[in-house]
Amino acid sequence: MSDTPTPPPSSSQPQSSSPEPSSSSSQSPTLPPHAGGSSAPQPQQPNSDRSSIIAVTALPVLVVIAGVLGFLSPDTFTPLAPSITWALGIVMFFMGLTLTLPDFARIAKKPWIAALGVATQFVAMPLLGLLVVTLYSLPTEIAVGVILVGCAPGGTASNVVTYLAKGDTALSVSITTLSTLLAPVLTPLLTLWLAGSYMDVPFWSMFVSICQTVLVPVIVGVIVRLVASKLVDKISPILPWFASIAIAYIVAVVVAGSAGSIATAGILVLLAVITHNVLGLGVGYGVAAACRLDTPTRRAMTFEVGLQNSGLASTLATTYFSPLAALPGAVFSVWHNVSGALLASVFARRPYGKPPRGQVTGDSRTQESGL
Repeated sequence: MSDTPTPPPSSSQPQSSSPEPSSSSSQSPTLPPHAGGSSAPQPQQPNSDRSSIIAVTALPVLVVIAGVLGFLSPDTFTPLAPSITWALGIVMFFMGLTLTLPDFARIAKKPWIAALGVATQFVAMPLLGLLVVTLYSLPTEIAVGVILVGCAPGGTASNVVTYLAKGDTALSVSITTLSTLLAPVLTPLLTLWLAGSYMDVPFWSMFVSICQTVLVPVIVGVIVRLVASKLVDKISPILPWFASIAIAYIVAVVVAGSAGSIATAGILVLLAVITHNVLGLGVGYGVAAACRLDTPTRRAMTFEVGLQNSGLASTLATTYFSPLAALPGAVFSVWHNVSGALLASVFARRPYGKPPRGQVTGDSRTQESGL
């Protein structure tokens, strides 16, 4: 869901605080410069890059079609509910295939920025979820679903959208990776804290489930890339499409399970999801701006906070709560791709220049005030 198409492999875009491109692995594509209006010829995008961009653009369409099929033929998809954990595992395995050792090294190079992104996500989105639940007086099962979406880690769609927005893609990958690694502990813990008053939250069962469906597949994917990098590079253009199909499959099954409630609760869920997502995007940008981070970093933080791994949320909700509790995750998977793509197109059309004279090279904290 939010684990949408896999990001451009090891994408590492240059920071606006330095004219030099940041280091990346040998597989890293050459990305376009941040500043708009450049007269320099643009390098051709690798096939994996183009495939990711097309897939993230087409994903909302695939998900809507899958949702319609699930709604119109619930008897076909409802019996498949136990298989969605495997579908999510496939998505996370594809995420692992896109990660390389330099992606983890980048976390160590700028740990405070990555930590800020993860902290903002795991603090802001769960609390915003609780705010939305209270604001709209949501029914119990839907309330748990909204909070669970907020407690999920970042989705890999944020990496692709950050790239499209000419943001700091390397930072985006780092934050997504770190939040995913912390999810087995933080997601069930935050859900227990915020949603425990609504329904019984099985912390340990959720912890084990997230390790099995998220952490293990990602680690296996990383290992496979290490031992078979040439093969992974060859098949990387089709990976986003496999991920998109798996996400659409999850949505079809989730919608089928709650088809009877969509007619009455669908509009309310959509309103709650839009509010949650828009507030998250705003908080992500606001925190980065308040910390005087540069423009590419602000854009990365915006999407890292606002775009969630709603596939994980839907899977956990289906497994441990109810089909209706999984509905917010399914709706979020559609909406956040739409909002992310729209905002990325706005950002991409807003050029920005170099940081002020005297700024320390490589430091993300600048005096810029533009988007």
